[in-house]
Amino acid sequence: MFNIKLLNKIAKVGTDVFGDKYKLGENIDNPDGIIVRSADMLEMEFGANLKAIARAGAGYNNIPVDKCTEQGIVVFTSPGANANGVKELAVASLILASRDIIGGIEWVKTLEGEKDIAKLVEKGKSAYVGNELEGKTLGVIGLGATGGLVASIATHLGMNVIGCDPYLSVEAAWKLSRAVKKAANYDEIFAKSDYITIHALVTDETRGMLNNAAFAKMKQGVKIINLARADLVNSADMKAALESGKVSVYVTDFPTDETVGVNGIINIPHLGASTLESEDNSAVMAAEQLKEFLENGNIKNSVNFPDTFMPHYGDARICVLHRNIPNVLAEISAAVSAEKINIENMLNRSKKDYAYTIVEIIGEIPQIIVDKLNKLESIIRVFIIK
Repeated sequence: MFNIKLLNKIAKVGTDVFGDKYKLGENIDNPDGIIVRSADMLEMEFGANLKAIARAGAGYNNIPVDKCTEQGIVVFTSPGANANGVKELAVASLILASRDIIGGIEWVKTLEGEKDIAKLVEKGKSAYVGNELEGKTLGVIGLGATGGLVASIATHLGMNVIGCDPYLSVEAAWKLSRAVKKAANYDEIFAKSDYITIHALVTDETRGMLNNAAFAKMKQGVKIINLARADLVNSADMKAALESGKVSVYVTDFPTDETVGVNGIINIPHLGASTLESEDNSAVMAAEQLKEFLENGNIKNSVNFPDTFMPHYGDARICVLHRNIPNVLAEISAAVSAEKINIENMLNRSKKDYAYTIVEIIGEIPQIIVDKLNKLESIIRVFIIK
């Protein structure tokens, strides 16, 4: 029996993924796995049984990833599960940035009680004239699951689309429309774009990347859309850019104390993934990844350990989370062979400073093997799957 703690309300289609071998609930003590959406886990203490955390969403800034890595807890996200929902909000954001629809709607509300509203509307509508998207250049920063969809659909809106993603995967590249042009770097995006939309994770490299230095390289009156993360944009610099006219409109899905009430900023209340379909897709993906790891030790879409998949044909497997340093595989093999046990299958994958190894055997795995491995300095955690 596996115990799964739910830190937020998770869509039923997700919890239904787990079968009779699982006990799920909000009040589970010392769980084997956790599913989370937006709950803040940064100060949480984790029990000894916890092997994995799965977030029903693409980001992970509410999870203490470094702490989890040192404790041998695999952190999963659900990239792409809400991509279509965010893509559709991006289209709406492009239109909201182009035409003062919100201002016009609010103005019409003030006409209540007036006579001959139709004539008043025709007379006053010129104050809300905007521009069309067709023929304009959209720069897309980040061409992953969401950015790729935004880039492709924008071509069907008649926009000239250029994109930049230093970490673009082959799989993501295959999904891009051939009409999307590759920018050499972010500076090319800044210089050529009438609109810029950003779809990147917050890292040391990307935090505050849209700042005074970046704005200085952009066209006068550029329109910027941020449906990714608030920290990608320096709020103080953005307000200065709006005041100077360098940026004409900023649409963000992450309102903050610094952005609310500022002229030129359209604050959307974090609705990017707020569709029934996105919530269902994220819950299912998170649940499937967590279940596959607990039952078979396979990893997909982890942010701290490498993707690793090996079909489970043997009787048992040793799953080893360890540091990515020389001689670890030899030490693992030696610990197994010392007990006169033959290794049927073995797979090792690495991700920067950390690695993961699965060893599959026929028969039982003596506890002495686990004890030996746990004594090695390079080993973070060992667990057995039967």
